[in-house]
Formats: sequence, C-alpha cells, structure tokens
Amino acid sequence: MRSVVGLWRWRRNPLRRPTDRAEAWVALAALLLLTVAVPATGWTCGTLVDASLRRTVRLQQAERHRTTAVVIGRSADRHRTSYDSAPDTEHDASSRVIAKWRAPDGGTHIGAATTRLRRPRPGDTFALWADERGRQVRSPMNATGARGHAVLAGFGSAVLAAGFVECVRRLTVRRLVQRRYERLDRAWAEAGPDWGRTGAGS
Repeated sequence: MRSVVGLWRWRRNPLRRPTDRAEAWVALAALLLLTVAVPATGWTCGTLVDASLRRTVRLQQAERHRTTAVVIGRSADRHRTSYDSAPDTEHDASSRVIAKWRAPDGGTHIGAATTRLRRPRPGDTFALWADERGRQVRSPMNATGARGHAVLAGFGSAVLAAGFVECVRRLTVRRLVQRRYERLDRAWAEAGPDWGRTGAGS
C-alpha cells in the first residue's frame, strides 16, 4: 500500500510514468474495499446466516420434543441412525440399546436408540428427542449455537472477500509492472544502438 502514500508525491513529478499513477490508484481502491466493502460483506453474510439459522431453531424446537425413554435391553445393531451425522469420536461414549418411549402423539414406540449411559441396564431411563412421528432425532439447535455459526460465517466471508481483493490487486499490479518493462524494452531497443555516439542526442 506504499503506492497510496506515493500517489500525492507522484502528482507533479516529471519522472512519473502512467503505470506509477495507475498502480497507486489500484492500491487506493483496494484499501477502500478492504476498509468498507469487506466488513460490509462479512456483516451482510453473517446477518443472512443468522436469520436463516434462527428460523431453523424455531422450526426444530417446534418439531422436536423431549421425552423419557426406558431401556429394555442392549442392541446388537452398531449402525448409526439416520439422524446421526457426527464423527466417530463423538460417539465413543454412546451405546445402542432397545428402548421404549412415548411419542408426542401419545403412542408408544419400541426400537433401537442411542444413549449416553455408559452401562445401560434394563429399566434405566434417559432423555430422548423425538420428532412428531416418534422417531429419535438430534436435539434442536439452540440460539447460542446458531449465533456462533452466524459469526463464523460472517468472519469467513469477510476473510474470503479480503483475499479476493488482495489477489485482484496483486494481479493488476503484476500486469502493470509487465507493461512497464515492455515499454522500457521498447525504449531501450530504440535508443540502444545510438547510445553514447557523438551527435546522436544521447
């Protein structure tokens, strides 16, 4: 960004080249984008994600219900249920059991369920989240978790926007430098053969 500082210094300098002024304007534009557009992008993205996740939180809290399940026996099924998408390390302490619980519609369900009980025994009880059909589901997302995801999304989008601006600036400056060297090569090709000769105007 030193070109921004040099923009004022180069304004009346006879040695100023068009590419010098263009490079300074590019740096100034990038600085303005980094200080204005990038934070605005992060704020907008975070706000949109927050609004979407808040709707998801309300929907999940309305559709998922907490109930109490009673262990009937151990389950030989080691496969995950459809609601379960967490990594293996998160379920090292979980157990698969055959349990009975009451669905929100009042019906009784018996089937395989996942519990945090270390050594589940018949008759033990544990909390279970069920959907409107009585199937076990993950616990609903809370407002704190939604807000955290929104903050991360906003920060991530701001970082990506800043990286994009910097990449465009670097590519543009690189092109300007290439044009500068091309002009220097052409000028040297024209003046080189007569360099140092008497009466050649050099």
